[in-house]
Amino acid sequence: MAETSNKAYKDGPTNNNAKEGRTGLEQGMQGLHMGDAKSSSGVGGSVVGSGRGNFKDGYVPYEKDLMTKTLHIQSKRYYLDVKENRRGKFVKVAEIAADGRRDQIFLALSTAAEFRDHLTTFSNYYSSLPAHNTEGKDTKSSSPPDDGKLMSEIMIKDNRRYYLDLKENYRGRFLRVSQTMGKDSYRNYLAIPAQGMIEFRNALSDIVDEFGCEDGGFQGDLPASQHVRVGQKTFHFDAGQNVRGIYLKISEVQPTFRTAITIPEKSWSRFRDIIDDFVEKLEAETERIETERSEGDETNSRNGSS
Repeated sequence: MAETSNKAYKDGPTNNNAKEGRTGLEQGMQGLHMGDAKSSSGVGGSVVGSGRGNFKDGYVPYEKDLMTKTLHIQSKRYYLDVKENRRGKFVKVAEIAADGRRDQIFLALSTAAEFRDHLTTFSNYYSSLPAHNTEGKDTKSSSPPDDGKLMSEIMIKDNRRYYLDLKENYRGRFLRVSQTMGKDSYRNYLAIPAQGMIEFRNALSDIVDEFGCEDGGFQGDLPASQHVRVGQKTFHFDAGQNVRGIYLKISEVQPTFRTAITIPEKSWSRFRDIIDDFVEKLEAETERIETERSEGDETNSRNGSS
């Protein structure tokens, strides 16, 4: 049976650093990685900057804690933190194992609502299954189908994919949730014991009821992807949007090598201006060299004629 607690930050600043499993080092790292939605926390609506950002552009990175719900399921703890930054609200779901190992994923509010609905479906399916056989794990009758997968679903939000797999092994049944960002990104995993799916769904329902499922941000159509081929290299330009806002991903692809950079939308115009400046200066320098060469050729021609 899962134990649940929750806390909404509405009555002014409190000390949120005493949560179990959240060390000072971890919170310090959160403040250094705003780009990964891992900023230091601000509670009670207070704004906390990470100490970085382009202050000349008037941009100060911040994050606010709006609500935290805690679930205790078997030997694990789960924290569902509703946060808000300059791009909108989102949910950070963290799993703390008995040995202190920590895993986490991030959900837009609309994805949290979709996940809640999937949990209802998974729970109904789980309740219809026969009792799990914990005896004789090597017998054929206890071998789960498809490498342990009993039921699967996929959620897609912008460039993020979430794979939901209800699985079974000799220890029991559980829901594995994995999140990816892009083709070559690292996967983040959570594992929720099947008995705790209802409590997890109820916690997400409370969050959606409180904050809704509107993500905010840009609602129009993003520019279509483009690519440029230069020799054996191909450069791909792909616009995307996530919980932190709109970005441009530029990928350089070679036959045996691939790399990429991501540029936040607020910096596009600055990148454009820098590239325009390089182009103009190089064109001016090329024109100067050609003019000098042409004048030199004319001088040599006149000297030869005389």
